[in-house]
Amino acid sequence: MAVADVMKMVKENEIRFVDFRFTDTRGKEQHVSVPVSAFNEDKFTEGHAFDGSSIAGWKGIQASDMLLIPDPDTAYIDPFFDEPTLVLSCDVVDPTDGRGYDRDPRSIAKRAEAYLKSTGLGDTAYFGPEPEFFIFDSVQWNVDMSGCHVKITSEEAAWTSGEKLEGGNIGHRPGVKGGYFPVPPVDSLHDIRSAMCLALEEIGIPVEVHHHEVATAGQCEIGTLFNTLTKRADWTQVLKYVVHNVAHQYGKTATFMPKPIVGDNGSGMHVHQSIWKDGKNLFAGNGYAGLSEFALYYIGGIIKHVKALNAITNPGTNSYKRLVPHYEAPVKVAYSAKNRSASIRVPHVASDKARRIETRFPDPIANPYLAFSALMMAGLDGVQNKIHPGDPADKNLYDLPPEEEARIPTVCASLDEALDALDKDREFLTRGGVFSNDWIDAYIALKMEEVNNIRMTTHPIEFQMYYSC
Repeated sequence: MAVADVMKMVKENEIRFVDFRFTDTRGKEQHVSVPVSAFNEDKFTEGHAFDGSSIAGWKGIQASDMLLIPDPDTAYIDPFFDEPTLVLSCDVVDPTDGRGYDRDPRSIAKRAEAYLKSTGLGDTAYFGPEPEFFIFDSVQWNVDMSGCHVKITSEEAAWTSGEKLEGGNIGHRPGVKGGYFPVPPVDSLHDIRSAMCLALEEIGIPVEVHHHEVATAGQCEIGTLFNTLTKRADWTQVLKYVVHNVAHQYGKTATFMPKPIVGDNGSGMHVHQSIWKDGKNLFAGNGYAGLSEFALYYIGGIIKHVKALNAITNPGTNSYKRLVPHYEAPVKVAYSAKNRSASIRVPHVASDKARRIETRFPDPIANPYLAFSALMMAGLDGVQNKIHPGDPADKNLYDLPPEEEARIPTVCASLDEALDALDKDREFLTRGGVFSNDWIDAYIALKMEEVNNIRMTTHPIEFQMYYSC
């Protein structure tokens, strides 16, 4: 979509406001709106000024002026605002040099795509994420000096079967690990997911599937079409926005938190990816599971850098409450066709055009611009240095003899371990100026604040374990 198409869209739909959106380091969308009277073609070149010092992990107060440069190809009409509002995703530009700000996630993603082309290895990276999420009736939490607690309310939860509910207890609900995927009334969220899908398609994001996921208490997934790296990250942000707001319209609350409930499956974000050149899928070949040598080396790069990747693909302390064995979480760093216990899976496909790999360890609080870029940079390092991943793992990796299990590496067990790995293994990310050392340092500092918050906060389970000692 060109600038002229956007201006035509504004006129034909009687747009009253234009909403400029960008994504912060943690992956949360931010926005600022202008009335249509203050919007014209110049915004696409001159940008909209804002204070970058107010965004966590960004500019200090001494160098805070930044510009939002809208991308006309991202335009859509917001389905939730009362007044007709056009949404535009933006790059954050440093006005001192006119370049994409080195800490702006979308600018990082665009630099990653440019780097791919500069290497000559490929010209297009395709990504297809599968972010899972929960829909609850309500959630309450409190943390202060007197203590802390969290309470999730869900009529669909297995733990609700013994409760007396207004209007009666229907009794039909998925049990623990029983949500994949019975028909209603056990699946009580079909209509909400359908509304989310219709909103996505109205915006222009093609939907392929929606269904209940494994966990009780409303775990869901909506599958949308793959696209190029930056465009697919844009779509992931829109998907999250739609999920949150449709749930809100239904009087419910949605979360992409990896492990919101104890004792059942957490939410992952499996990421499908492939590299193309001149219209040819470079992952297709005659090797294992129809993969090329290029694809195997790409897998080797991800396996080599997996612990550093964890800091970006699993960026919360809560991420590592999901990455534990035996809850279908892919903690074993291996690759395999069909085997869902491996952290990298090769999906079975009928066409070479669909040949791809699926990394299964990322989770949906990952910033998609950063996660997709980092995965590709690790994979390209594998190709450039011919890092072979070794033999595939076709056994159930959760049920191996101890001596075999010990030979297979695992993902990180905590965010601080992942941040330490990123600090030590960062060179592959900085090639071509995609990620900067300054960004990595600032990211580690930002995330260590989260680590320290958890370290210093007394947890209710500690009372259970230690109060009577």
